[in-house]
Amino acid sequence: MSRATLDAPESEETPKPPRRRTPLQRTEARAGWGLLTPTLVIVLVVVVAPILWTIVLAFQRVRVIDLQRRGMTGPFTLRNLERVFGSPGFWDTLWTTIIYTVGGVALSIGVGLVAALAVRRPFRGRTFVRASFLLPYIAPVVGATFVWQTMLNPEYGVLNAWGTRFLGWDRPVDFLNEISGSLWGLDVPTALLTVIVFEGWRYFPFAFLFLLARMQALPAELEEASLVDGATPTQRFRHVILPQLLPTIAVLTVLRFVLTFTKFDDVYLLTGGGSGTEVVSVRVYDFLTSRGDIGAASAEALVLAAALAVFVLIYLRIAGPGRQS
Repeated sequence: MSRATLDAPESEETPKPPRRRTPLQRTEARAGWGLLTPTLVIVLVVVVAPILWTIVLAFQRVRVIDLQRRGMTGPFTLRNLERVFGSPGFWDTLWTTIIYTVGGVALSIGVGLVAALAVRRPFRGRTFVRASFLLPYIAPVVGATFVWQTMLNPEYGVLNAWGTRFLGWDRPVDFLNEISGSLWGLDVPTALLTVIVFEGWRYFPFAFLFLLARMQALPAELEEASLVDGATPTQRFRHVILPQLLPTIAVLTVLRFVLTFTKFDDVYLLTGGGSGTEVVSVRVYDFLTSRGDIGAASAEALVLAAALAVFVLIYLRIAGPGRQS
């Protein structure tokens, strides 16, 4: 073999011609697009279009009386965002929303975890107990808030009756209308703490279902081995059960944070956003209805969405696939 032959560059492979789809494949593709088109149209009309319109309105000075004669190409301005960040009470409302969200999420997941641990082992009447745990979640929110308002009423509520009779309260507590009060000698934000407790009570079944399903899928060998090694129930929970539940708890935290941060109906029906319980969603509603300022309300909603996006990005950055051990 000559040196020229050895030094000759290897010939490049001939690119294969693109594979043509058969008539059957083209027919299946058209059928698939035909089935997807109604869903895509509904998503575009119901979800995407309102979001885009909200973004456009956030940068326009639009009020309810101007909405019919103002198009989407009106004069744009940053005045709405300036009003949002500079308006009195905005930062207090944002801080209240964060406290309400963190407290509600922690309480709902904590109570859901305790409930899942309580019914993970078979016992007589377990099915009834499991079904009872779901009642707060499936009950209509209007009915649930009405029951709580009746129960917490300072004049005839059962909780105040028990507190003054058995717990030594010196006076009835107006849980839903007091900004702060003294409870067992502690100064607490009464109304805000009440709506946080309501949030945890109403949505702990959501966490309960997720965590119970994950617990039932845990391998029994690990817990049996810890029993053989003499581990206490607390040690078994801390070193065997909890580490396997952490991914589920992380997903629950994100879901509940997003849903609670934008929560409107629970707070509005309980307190109307008064007594230190005004969250951002209630503030958006107030801008829209009481003031008729669609531009400012859209700007508030845009700020709310941006805050949620920042949280989700931080979560994905911390708990992304590349950072999992």
